[in-house]
Amino acid sequence: MTATASPWQTYRRLLEFSRPYRGLLWIAALGMLIEAAAGAGFTKIMEPIINQTFIAKNSALAIWLPAAIVALFVLRGLAGYLTDYYMAKSGRGVARDLRVKVLGKYLRLPGSRFDTEPVPSMLVRLGSDSDQVAQAAVDALKVMVQQSLQALALLGVMIWTSWQVTIAVAVMAPPLAWVMDKVGRRYRRISHKIQESGAQLLLAADQALSNHQEVKVYGAQPTELTRYGAIADDYLRLSLKVESTRSIASAMVQLMGSIGLALLLLVASHEAFAGRLSAGGFVALMMSMMAMIPALRQLTNVQNMLQRGLASAERLFDVLDAADELDEGTRELARSQGLVEFREVTARYPGQDRPALSDISFVARPGTVTAIVGRSGSGKSTLIKLIPRFYDPEAGQILLDGHPVQDYRLADLRRQIALVGQQVMLFDGTVAANVAYGELQDSDAEALQRAVGGANASEFIERLPEGVNTPIGAKGGKLSGGQRQRLAIARAMLKDAPILILDEATAALDTESERLVQDALERLMPDRTTLVIAHRLSTIEHADQVLVLDQGRIVERGSHSELLAQGGLYAHLHRMQFREAE
Repeated sequence: MTATASPWQTYRRLLEFSRPYRGLLWIAALGMLIEAAAGAGFTKIMEPIINQTFIAKNSALAIWLPAAIVALFVLRGLAGYLTDYYMAKSGRGVARDLRVKVLGKYLRLPGSRFDTEPVPSMLVRLGSDSDQVAQAAVDALKVMVQQSLQALALLGVMIWTSWQVTIAVAVMAPPLAWVMDKVGRRYRRISHKIQESGAQLLLAADQALSNHQEVKVYGAQPTELTRYGAIADDYLRLSLKVESTRSIASAMVQLMGSIGLALLLLVASHEAFAGRLSAGGFVALMMSMMAMIPALRQLTNVQNMLQRGLASAERLFDVLDAADELDEGTRELARSQGLVEFREVTARYPGQDRPALSDISFVARPGTVTAIVGRSGSGKSTLIKLIPRFYDPEAGQILLDGHPVQDYRLADLRRQIALVGQQVMLFDGTVAANVAYGELQDSDAEALQRAVGGANASEFIERLPEGVNTPIGAKGGKLSGGQRQRLAIARAMLKDAPILILDEATAALDTESERLVQDALERLMPDRTTLVIAHRLSTIEHADQVLVLDQGRIVERGSHSELLAQGGLYAHLHRMQFREAE
């Protein structure tokens, strides 16, 4: 979405999302037409009621006219139900479609997007922004069309009754349009700020609640409350600005309505003296004018809903217009041999001056274990994220089976890789659904059982109430760290990919859990190309090669014993850990 897009361009694009619901919208539009006609009919029927009942004393019409009023309101009620139900169904449908589309887009965006936009901000876009957009696309449209039709129908009654009076009152239209335009611009400006402030509010709360243990231990409750309070104050200030704008605009519309009413009385009395306007006609004009004021007031108030919706739409279009992960490869890959080669690879995160990796070259051969070690921040995680192309290098090449990874289709490339990280991501579902996840969901029960057994997970799964069909809660919250780690290993075993990436898989575990996980990993690793980020150097003593990273460069390489003999950085890190262990 370009920054120069006009509100109309944004709204027109937004209306494209309502295209699948055109049938429902036509039914709602018919309901609005009937509703407006019935409302206008009620005001016009007041003319014969006054003239025939109270002046001409026509007893026959005195019976039928009240019945006609009841019939009009029954018709209006049925039409209103059609309008409300089908507009609501369309609006909620648009919100649902947008949520799904935006989440799908997020899942196709490159890893750099997740570095620049926090997840709470993404949740705001998927939540309140989608609702605001649905309000703009359909709910605001309903109010605008409904009240505009009502106003036009009432204007038709006024012209029919006395065009001279109507023209005199119409002089109020230009200043009213000017007020509504000014209000719309102000709403739009403030709404952008409100949505950003709302995202910041959610982010601050998410940080404080997610890290509640650290907040309590370090006595940071006042700090977090102050931070949250400052953002909440800003949100309150912006919200009050919106309400102030709405209230002033509403008051201005009512003031103009009263001036219009005064003009109507003035001109209508002149027309009555000239014999061109009856008492019933005057009542019909008066009621039309009085009914038109609330319609115009609602049209002013809908600016809030519309402008917030347009601001939200621009935020959603910013996501939908972002470039997907590059996936231009055409080479098919059923199963890789697992030969991974880095050739002078340099990688840099967006906005960073210093590269995260510089001139990285090595070969990881099938059936071997390559360990990657180094101080925190040396570039270890960045290196392994380049293999499944979560990021693309700035320079150099990464080859798989002799071909650049960009030559392969992304889906094919990622099918060759199993990943077990330190932070295991499990989902709210059963044990079986978390092991047989994604493309593995059609795996048979026997293969699932083999994977679970191989990962040393059977011993705790058998104690669960429903075995593999036991729900494990959001993010696997009902399991311990070691149990979650073993499910991740079971998932990798079930995938049986030729390349295995282990990102500090045992770093956060106790001794007993580490022993079980390490035993499971030793069963998983043979006959694969394994790349291990190791925190505990004792776990990689049997690695075929060890790459020592420092400040994004490979400063040492060799086997465990060779590197100890060199007495360099690896030996220094090993001595430090050995002393810690003692």
